[in-house]
Amino acid sequence: MKKLIIPKEYKSSTDLRQTQKAIKFIKDTFQKKLALALNLERVSAPLFVEESSGLNDDLNGVERPVSFDLKQTGVKAVIVHSLAKWKRMALKLYDFKPGQGLYTDMNAIRRDEETDNLHSIYVDQWDWELIITRKERNLSFLKETVNKIAGVLCDTLAELKREYPQVKTEIKRDVFFISAEELESLYPALSPKERETAVCKEHKTVFIIGIGGALKSGLPHDGRAPDYDDWSLNGDLLVYNDLLREAFEISSMGIRVDAESLSKQLEAASCQERKKYHYHKLILEDKLPLTIGGGIGQSRLCMLLLGKAHIGEVQASLWPSGMREECSKNGINLL
Repeated sequence: MKKLIIPKEYKSSTDLRQTQKAIKFIKDTFQKKLALALNLERVSAPLFVEESSGLNDDLNGVERPVSFDLKQTGVKAVIVHSLAKWKRMALKLYDFKPGQGLYTDMNAIRRDEETDNLHSIYVDQWDWELIITRKERNLSFLKETVNKIAGVLCDTLAELKREYPQVKTEIKRDVFFISAEELESLYPALSPKERETAVCKEHKTVFIIGIGGALKSGLPHDGRAPDYDDWSLNGDLLVYNDLLREAFEISSMGIRVDAESLSKQLEAASCQERKKYHYHKLILEDKLPLTIGGGIGQSRLCMLLLGKAHIGEVQASLWPSGMREECSKNGINLL
């Protein structure tokens, strides 16, 4: 079990029923503002896909998806880890145009997740994807999109605090951008997670650019599958969590691979066999739209804005008995 953080003299600003009402308020408010800011339409999405489709997100490449076989056909299905690849296919299927995008409620089970204050085996997030032009496939457009999302985050918080004045969370609107390579050079003696906390403590709201590829140390800042984000045009949006005193990831996002970057990244990750999948063939043949997209954790967002100490206060899931007991003794009510 990962280290559990127990904030000193913690007391939730909302009781159980208030929390449930506030969760709905946050989700309703945020998704409406996000859709308006990025020109997104809501669509329905699958809980599982065929294993042979190559559409499931491989995350860091070691996590095992929950799988089952279909009685009628014998086909093996896997519960999605995320919809990073599926969304791009959907944009083509639904005939979206450049400047138009979609978002959806993504639910997943990540059986290999090590649970702690921020991590659960149940994942709920908004997955979104937007069609872009070749000219928009650059760092400037990525930063512009990040700033829009940070603005939606802050605007949602402002409305929440008007509805629930007891909420004291503060989030800095201005985003500090730094590459993973610059961050490693700045804090060479720290681990990637320690670097994130150090830079977030100083700048509050941070976007780390370039996750997945090897840095000067020979190691990546963090794992990222080679077949959806372009590792030079992606990143993580983080804020400093004053309660937990550490960096708090809100979103993983990026401009997606094109034919050139997909080929390079598959080779770098020794995953050339994926070129046989239908999804990968469509990219290599330039038959899928160029896109930018990401995921924004719903429970993570609610936890952050409401100033909760544990994600289990806003999400019903399974927790180790020792964690549940320790939380209960310290006023942290896990659902």
